[in-house]
Amino acid sequence: MFGFDVTTCDGRLPHTVAWEKSWATFFGKLLRGVLALDREVNGVWPELEAAADQVITAVIPRLLGILQSDGRELKPSLIHGDCWEEYFDLSNVGISLESGEIILYDAGSYYAHNEMELGIWRCQWRQFFREQVYSRNYKRNFEAAEPIEEWDDRNRLYSLKYNLNYSGGHPGSVTRET
Repeated sequence: MFGFDVTTCDGRLPHTVAWEKSWATFFGKLLRGVLALDREVNGVWPELEAAADQVITAVIPRLLGILQSDGRELKPSLIHGDCWEEYFDLSNVGISLESGEIILYDAGSYYAHNEMELGIWRCQWRQFFREQVYSRNYKRNFEAAEPIEEWDDRNRLYSLKYNLNYSGGHPGSVTRET
């Protein structure tokens, strides 16, 4: 199942995280939630609304629905939800006393497709993680889901959530127009 037991947040903005069996359904609701928050803060933009409706009704079912079709299974992963450079300043990092492993934590966590974590790295307002070397190293440890050739398309789709969330959290941001 994708989601979380309690509402999680990205910055001051709450995520829509009600449990769903379908990743495509969950992501569609998550995206609708950040669109509503962006609209509330920045006002109605009819062209964005029309484009978002097409993404939610056509693109998400096509790109994400396939991940759980034809016998494919998608294992929900607990993602950080807001993984970017500044989180490595040790304010959101812990070390297990038992194993010595590093633990990243955030109030934005939820169970998602593991590739969702990398959507934020594509955003224009990110600095270091936008470099392809980070995605390549990630994929060495976590293989891209099938169909592999659509990884970049999914990553671009996942970045919409982060860009719209940023726009809703930063009124008047140029991020909304990119």
